[in-house]
Amino acid sequence: MPGIIPHRHCVVCGKAIEPDQQVCSEECEKVLNKERKRQRNFMVFMFVILLLLLLFMWLPYISK
Repeated sequence: MPGIIPHRHCVVCGKAIEPDQQVCSEECEKVLNKERKRQRNFMVFMFVILLLLLLFMWLPYISK
């Protein structure tokens, strides 16, 4: 497409940025890192819950 400069959009706020960047500012980078940490913690929590459920399901068979 003629006339369009190659660019990406900030994954946090949507502003146009350089193609090699992911976020537009330090503030957006902090928001992104905080969200990634929250998602990682949630995944660890869900994995622990899954393991506990499996343990409780197998517990009656193990105790015999």
